[in-house]
Amino acid sequence: MIKNYLKIAWRNILNNKVYSAINILGLAAGMAVALIIGLWVINEFSYDKFLPNYKQLYQVQLHFTTQREEHTQAALAIPLADVLRKEVLGIKYVAETDWVGWQYHDLLVGTKKLYLGGGAAHPDFLKIFQYPFVKGSAKDAFKDPYSIILDEATAKALFGNADPINKFIRLDNKQNLKVTGVIKDIPKNATRQFSFLTPFSFKEQTEGWMKNARTTWTNNSFNMYVELQPGVTAEQIAPKIKNIVYQHSVQMRPAKPEVILHAMKDWHLYSDFKMGKPVGGFIDYVRMFCIIGILVLLIACINFMNLSTARSEKRAREVGVRKAIGSQRKDLIIQFLAESILITFIAFLFSIVFVQLALPSFNTVIGSSIAIPFANPLFWIGMLLYVLLTGLLAGSRPAFYLSSFNPVQVLKGSVKIGKAASLPRKVLVVLQFSCSIALIISTVIVYQQIQYAKNRPTGYSAERLMMTDMSGDLETNYGALKNELMSSGVVESVASASSPVTNIYSHMSLDKWPGKAADEEAVNVGAISVSDNYFKTLGMTLKEGHDFSAKWSDDTTSVILNEAAVKRIGLKNPINQLVMWNGSKGPVRIIGVVKDALMESPFTPVAPAIFNHGRGGNNIMYRLSPNVNTQDAIKKINKIFDTYNPAYPFIYQFVDDEYNHKFNLEVLVGKLAGVFAGLAIFISCLGLFGLAAYVAEQRTKEIGIRKVLGASISQVWLLLSKDFILLVIISCVIASPVALYFLQSWLQKYEYRITIGPGVFMLSGLVAIMITLITISFQAIKAALTNPVKSLRSE
Repeated sequence: MIKNYLKIAWRNILNNKVYSAINILGLAAGMAVALIIGLWVINEFSYDKFLPNYKQLYQVQLHFTTQREEHTQAALAIPLADVLRKEVLGIKYVAETDWVGWQYHDLLVGTKKLYLGGGAAHPDFLKIFQYPFVKGSAKDAFKDPYSIILDEATAKALFGNADPINKFIRLDNKQNLKVTGVIKDIPKNATRQFSFLTPFSFKEQTEGWMKNARTTWTNNSFNMYVELQPGVTAEQIAPKIKNIVYQHSVQMRPAKPEVILHAMKDWHLYSDFKMGKPVGGFIDYVRMFCIIGILVLLIACINFMNLSTARSEKRAREVGVRKAIGSQRKDLIIQFLAESILITFIAFLFSIVFVQLALPSFNTVIGSSIAIPFANPLFWIGMLLYVLLTGLLAGSRPAFYLSSFNPVQVLKGSVKIGKAASLPRKVLVVLQFSCSIALIISTVIVYQQIQYAKNRPTGYSAERLMMTDMSGDLETNYGALKNELMSSGVVESVASASSPVTNIYSHMSLDKWPGKAADEEAVNVGAISVSDNYFKTLGMTLKEGHDFSAKWSDDTTSVILNEAAVKRIGLKNPINQLVMWNGSKGPVRIIGVVKDALMESPFTPVAPAIFNHGRGGNNIMYRLSPNVNTQDAIKKINKIFDTYNPAYPFIYQFVDDEYNHKFNLEVLVGKLAGVFAGLAIFISCLGLFGLAAYVAEQRTKEIGIRKVLGASISQVWLLLSKDFILLVIISCVIASPVALYFLQSWLQKYEYRITIGPGVFMLSGLVAIMITLITISFQAIKAALTNPVKSLRSE
């Protein structure tokens, strides 16, 4: 029985090659989009689930309130780990770490030197995160404080094919560490990425500032992870840990700190918090593209429905004859659904080819390594269901509509089938074009928002400005390095600072200032320690007062505020006013006010910042001289850095590149939305092309008569085009308010954002109308140019 259905379905497909090809191509494009998005979504939800106990793993975080604003941070004080470990029942393991993966260190073996992300972790870290060891074991890896474990890639880069166990690595050109373990390379779908780990005890023994860290509740400089006992839930632990910091830290009490747990399953997708609970993050974009994938597939299915019902007049006689000889309606429904599923299956095969060809480019855009899991049986089971559901969705209306014809009326020719299907068909065309136009509008708005933020004045000049981490011997040799860079002729200015140009690492509180009310809260400010020439090197402008200078190199009593800080504390004449902040031992004098510079998010207002004078720092900034060749300059600079920091590789960043990284997510969304909007329009126009061909075919004799009576080509073109143009205009009217609603909601997450004007809707509508005209004009002009004698010959 099934074989007979498929035979008839195949024959019908071959008898209608043009319409079948349009259906197959449209469905293949829609299915390819949905499949790519599906694979991407599955990949996003797979993060961290390679660990066997991921459901019981949590990161400890701190929720508090300052200046009537909520904050949730991962930075914690070490004493919290000891309390969790000793006093809270239900917690199996606790591991304190530094910023593993975020901090870069130099690994030196002979002449091989690597600058990689890693960090220090408590031994229980290896019990919580059960990374498989290929050499050594988690049990013995951290017994010696002067030990290190590597991932396979790092071990191979440093030791080649030799066994690295018990060999030594020089870390940051200061300490020799013995390799005690090698773990498998961490999968790309892991939130925490690192290349090496050292014991936390090594950090405590070798870094002087760590001396009192284990007893100080205000040194929030560390991360913390826990594994709960089997069967214990976060809800059971939450009340036990909530007030630990509040109880132990008097200094933190005004901020009402609450200790919370962030589940590992939520790390990748949920990074935004409200009232101490994860409420959003990258999951918002995952949901958005899920909706886009469904819409594109729906558009493709609508094409199939429209073309199938449009050709119903030709299929009506088939239905009438088959009913007359005894076929039941259910048999006809099965027949039409079989035809739909067969077309969908063929489209699916093409979609697999399309996806395979598109995935390399898609992976490049999103920075992933998604692949079709051909060897996974579950994938093929899922694809079988995917084909069946898509086939049933696409073929449902044609099957039930065509099988409902009365055989007597059809065979008498008394049923005007085309008109009966006209209204639903127009509704579906409006629906698919509404979706497509909404995607076009979204693409334009995303692009405008990105450009709006990119064009925002930064307050400094990023042109030819470079940065290098202050690693190894650079701090000791900074003066000599600076002098040689300046004398090289390729650098015009050099400075150092505790934060890079595009970020602020440290935030402190501005506690006292003239005119501060007794009950007024302290102000949270970005704190940057800078060398002389800092503002000159960055191209920042002093609004009033004066800069730091070399003759004041030991001056710790002077600061410079930015405009935002002055405005926030309400100083009318800030120069020479005294303020106190928790980075100073006593009052400090404001010697200057610098114009606001955009150092953090380009989508938010510039935050208050305070600059103090210091010799050291975490970063060196240097601006290339004008008119020097960039590559030649980098080669010269490389040699100079190698002279003063021989144990470290020369790593640099251009400030404009680092600034552009802040737009990566928005650019990704814009690119993907643009591609999917283009495919949605393509699929819609493919269906429109088929409908235009059908309408021209149905009205061949009418067109012939009109031409005999003197109608011009333009009049015939207008005759066939006006109905479709009207449908697209209606689609624009529907799509515009829907897109406006969702886009305004999306823009609310940005404090610095565009205002949506009417121009984008008119432009998107005009683009849709132009594409529609181009699509249907081929069929319309072809019909208009047909010889009327030929079309009327049978009459």
